[in-house]
Amino acid sequence: MMTKTPEPVQVVKQRRDAALEALVAGVPYIRFLGIRFDRRGDELTGVLPFRDMLIGNPVLPALHGGVTSAFLEVTAIVGLSWSMLWPRFESGELDAEALAAGALPRLPKTVDLTVDYLRSGLPRDAYARAEVSRSGRRYASVLVEAWQDNRGRPFAQAMGHFVMPPQDRKE
Repeated sequence: MMTKTPEPVQVVKQRRDAALEALVAGVPYIRFLGIRFDRRGDELTGVLPFRDMLIGNPVLPALHGGVTSAFLEVTAIVGLSWSMLWPRFESGELDAEALAAGALPRLPKTVDLTVDYLRSGLPRDAYARAEVSRSGRRYASVLVEAWQDNRGRPFAQAMGHFVMPPQDRKE
């Protein structure tokens, strides 16, 4: 009996990164804001690179509240999507190459998002991480925090509730 030789780690990482990039690139608003995601295993960190167009109050200057809210929501949706896609990649049920080629799955839909603005977002890069509090077949709750220089001092946080896409059909 022949055993299958495991793929090199670098090949697996490249395939996962390509799948994540395809997931993010499939949403025009994410591209417009310039949000990207750094992946370490199954953990994602959203990155919002600073640009002058993101300033809402030039007197302070501070990031626009709508940009902050959108960054939190995008991080929650991508984090939630990745958490449901990750086991499907690992089991082989979902083909990361097909995802990278454009066979994108349906994303969760936002029911509500409550944002707490804790302090002004400064004119610099921002980071965010989502933690899935509850994820079922139909509904999910996600907590997300955004920070800049110090993860222990978030400038905004949000709690979101989402309707999950049906899982019975193959993407």
